[in-house]
Amino acid sequence: MPMAQVIHKQGPPEVMCWQEWPVADLGPGEVRVRHTAIGVNFADTYHRAGISHPWPVPPLPCVIGFEAAGRVEDVGVDVTAFRVGDRVAYGLPPLGSYSELRNYPVDKLLRLPAQLDDKEVAALLMKGMTAQYLLYRTYQVQSGDTIVVHAAAGGMGSILCRWAKAMGAQIVGTVSTDEKAEAARAAGCDFPVVRAKEDFVAKVREVTDGEGAAVVYEAIGKDTLQKSLDCLRPMGVCAAYGHVSGPPDPIDIIQDLGARGSLFITRPAIMHYLAKRSDLEWAARDLFKAIADGILEANINSEYALEDAVQAHRAIESGTTLGATVLIP
Repeated sequence: MPMAQVIHKQGPPEVMCWQEWPVADLGPGEVRVRHTAIGVNFADTYHRAGISHPWPVPPLPCVIGFEAAGRVEDVGVDVTAFRVGDRVAYGLPPLGSYSELRNYPVDKLLRLPAQLDDKEVAALLMKGMTAQYLLYRTYQVQSGDTIVVHAAAGGMGSILCRWAKAMGAQIVGTVSTDEKAEAARAAGCDFPVVRAKEDFVAKVREVTDGEGAAVVYEAIGKDTLQKSLDCLRPMGVCAAYGHVSGPPDPIDIIQDLGARGSLFITRPAIMHYLAKRSDLEWAARDLFKAIADGILEANINSEYALEDAVQAHRAIESGTTLGATVLIP
């Protein structure tokens, strides 16, 4: 019987149990995927702890995770778009990727280009598709724009930096340590700012001659949101896609947005941007091309056996990880 990391109760990393996990018969529109690499996202820690964000957690016991690459091992009787042996990947629910084998719906499944590596895609897919819609749809980054990327050395932040740099943007990125500042610089960030040592608002004003940034990609939340608004130019956009420091305080649309210069703030979420199959394929196509063209690389600095997922979660919650983390079944 295949193995999985099963959660019987919600809580700290240790609630994950490495055990046998049966796979149900294939339903309509499903294929069976044997995983070769599994992406680890900060949202996985929310699900493990009982926070249904950004997606609801299935009834317990359950298996978390929503990003992986693998091979099709079997197909449902009504499935024609995929065949046994196809290399595939996914970056959306239903949850269940922390497993050796699972069933997955074909309407959210993507076929992998031959030149791409399984681990690279598992590390990049969800974050890369998120970066695609943030950079091309939430705000259309233009060459010459100054943008702000929080957590610029992390898995998501480094992808945003690399891709935005290729689009011609000037990037101010915030980080928590000097080591992460160097990692952000290597990812294309022009002006890494260690938040405890320097005011990123002042840096943005300095490098834009007082104008402010076109867009802030806000991933920190409570600790930084007000300053993120402070560093925007008039009619600038705050794309608040994460909140690792906790949910921010309520926004006053008159004082916080109007008085600062008719600002825009949005909470972009992947389940809305990629709800249509055409949008999912668009995001994946752009991402796969960016990887093939060498714009993006996985930057996998942490690799664990699936059996050791508890250690992976301890590391990612400690804030000491750089780049992406993957699990290998």
